[in-house]
Amino acid sequence: MKSWNDPVDPRTCLICGDRATGLHYGIISCEGCKGFFKRSICNKRVYRCNRDKNCEMSRKQRNRCQYCRLLKCLQMGMNRKAIREDGMPGGRNKSIGPVQITEEEIERIMSGQEFKEEAPDHTWGNNGDSDHSSPSNGASEGNQPSPASTLSSNRSVEMNGYTAALRDQYINTSMPTHYQLLPHLFSYAAQSGLLAPQPRGGGVGVYPQSHPLVLQLVAAEDLSPLATPMLIEDGYKVTQVELFALLCRLADELLFRQISWIKKLPFFCELSIEDYTCLLSSTWQELILLSCLTIYSAQIFGDLADVTAKYTPSDEELQGFSEDGMEVMERLIYLYRKFHQLKISNEEYACMKAINFLNQDIRGLSNVSQLEQLNKRYWYVCQDYTEYKYPHQPKRFPEIMMCLPEIRCIAGKLVNVPLEQLPLLFKAVLHSCKTSVNNYRSGQSPCVTSAPGN
Repeated sequence: MKSWNDPVDPRTCLICGDRATGLHYGIISCEGCKGFFKRSICNKRVYRCNRDKNCEMSRKQRNRCQYCRLLKCLQMGMNRKAIREDGMPGGRNKSIGPVQITEEEIERIMSGQEFKEEAPDHTWGNNGDSDHSSPSNGASEGNQPSPASTLSSNRSVEMNGYTAALRDQYINTSMPTHYQLLPHLFSYAAQSGLLAPQPRGGGVGVYPQSHPLVLQLVAAEDLSPLATPMLIEDGYKVTQVELFALLCRLADELLFRQISWIKKLPFFCELSIEDYTCLLSSTWQELILLSCLTIYSAQIFGDLADVTAKYTPSDEELQGFSEDGMEVMERLIYLYRKFHQLKISNEEYACMKAINFLNQDIRGLSNVSQLEQLNKRYWYVCQDYTEYKYPHQPKRFPEIMMCLPEIRCIAGKLVNVPLEQLPLLFKAVLHSCKTSVNNYRSGQSPCVTSAPGN
């Protein structure tokens, strides 16, 4: 394997040979390898190689073995100390060049030993994996993954015949009851009395006090159908570029709706513009994902799914589908089925969205204590609402809240999926989700309903 000071074509990536875009973390590399190296170091990833730790690295093969890709990044001189610790774009020091480290140092990084010896209070920027959604954020006792993440990460990502594989894996399996392997969000709340173990008197005298706050949150939402056209004439074959352009237009519209939503929030005047900007920049992916799984699910899993069905991925796209894409796909399908099972109401959705948005753990906030109080306020409002409207479902509120860390995790991992793989990812997810509910889905959105008694 070449060393960093061997003569090379300056226009090609030293890792995979793809077209280089500049000097990244000390060496000439492409955007894909730059992003992969940053994610691997920031998220303290530990990979494994199923072969002899000498896998071929090329543009087509680079996603097949993450271990060998990171190994080559280190061997070619990528400098992990040039990565900004706040997780933001840009290197820590543009003048830092390639580094040569010993085999022992490389082994410590590849085995994860170096990460274990770091100071406990050393954390990287929030990448969407935070699972703190409960009051005081002391509810998570661990970082256990959801059932989807327990699937072997060394499984082949061969996507040929993926339609049948997805049908066998997801459609003919039963929905597990509860997120048994998700973080225990409610241990702290239960111990401190924040969550009563039993419904509080059927909600009498509780929910009416919270009712105005719920109505204010719902009023801030734009519940009208998405305006982005998603109708394709019969027989038309959608290309990857066309589908990607449609996804971009949808993302633009959804983001615009989130910005408009912020200005209508009942607590808009209580926080600074700087804090709102910080919150939105850190949570917009989560807000969009939550809305797609709930209030816009009829269009996303109906109209958009019909468009993706007219797109046929190439063999190269199927072969190159990454592990990150596969994990996001698994988690999205699992979460969709959970939302379909719960049938989240508009009121519950509005509360979930506010709670997720008011995340006091995001770095750079100026008024953390006020955010914590607002988060608690809507946490209790949502609890009051669900206990009042669903007195015979005592576990409903915990189940709903347990979806939030999974949404944050998926949103954080979704940014790791290469842009060119998004059309295939959406096709696979929407196909599986639409087919799984085809037998009992009505014209109404399967995930959002009007609450009883409204």
